[in-house]
Amino acid sequence: MGELRWNPILQEWVIVASHRTKRPLLPDKYHCPFCPGSPELEGKGKWQALHLPNKFPALMLDPPKPDIDAEDFYQVKPATGVCEVLLYTPNHNTELHQLDLDHIGAIIEMWIDRYKELGSLKEINYVFIFENRGRAIGVTLDHPHGQLYAFSFIPRRILTELSSAKQYMEKRKNCLYCDIIEKELADGRRIVYDNHSFIAFLPFYATWPYGVHIYSRRHIQSLLDLSESEKKDLASILKIIRAKYDALFGFKLPYTMVFHQKPTDGQDYPYDHFHIEFYPIHRGENKTKFLAGVELGTATFINPTNPEEKAKELREVKV
Repeated sequence: MGELRWNPILQEWVIVASHRTKRPLLPDKYHCPFCPGSPELEGKGKWQALHLPNKFPALMLDPPKPDIDAEDFYQVKPATGVCEVLLYTPNHNTELHQLDLDHIGAIIEMWIDRYKELGSLKEINYVFIFENRGRAIGVTLDHPHGQLYAFSFIPRRILTELSSAKQYMEKRKNCLYCDIIEKELADGRRIVYDNHSFIAFLPFYATWPYGVHIYSRRHIQSLLDLSESEKKDLASILKIIRAKYDALFGFKLPYTMVFHQKPTDGQDYPYDHFHIEFYPIHRGENKTKFLAGVELGTATFINPTNPEEKAKELREVKV
């Protein structure tokens, strides 16, 4: 059913989950498992936002024994964790940014609840909330939804971010992300939108042509730290940025949205800073940014566009 295999070269765990090839592929809305009346939602009653167990999980709290025996060289262990589906709305054709702010607020409360509950489990060290949007990204179900993977380990990219932030704070006595916010606000060219609590911008070092990052202005580590006013501002900025994406070229822009927040392993991370990143795959209306030789072979991104110009495009999109 699945297992974790250790890559000794990159020093990271790889999830092997061959059973996920049996997932449903793009059923129409009349057979959608996430629409009201489906067997998967039986007994759920009336809801705005809803979390469900993933029927084809890559991680499980009670995982099966690995198919292959572990050894000193090739390490293997059970794929411990949790995978959930996070439904945004009962309506099959309504996108998150088309919902009112109170409804988006309910989605934010769901994110907070799942981060808190799953992060409290002794088996879970990192709760990763994300959304794959659009068939070009590889989405297999069109109903508006996100996902959650609760890991028994801290993924390597997160560890890299944490290490950089820790080193910066030890050397500069300040938060790396807070200093990025200060730099971006002072420059202004890469700002797409901001409000009292959040700033949305294309980073100076942007890898995706339209890859907006959303940072909390206040130095907080996770969704749990949000005040009521910050929750409202988060709902507002998500609604605006996502609407800008769809208005940019006049179609539903495919992208991945990911949440980066502190691990749930019981340790303190005063140098971490809550933020959200978008990875849209388009570099133009009819052009896709593919990851190929250099990106896949060396993890060195080539951005074929200018972040200042693309930020200006997004900033000027009317929604």
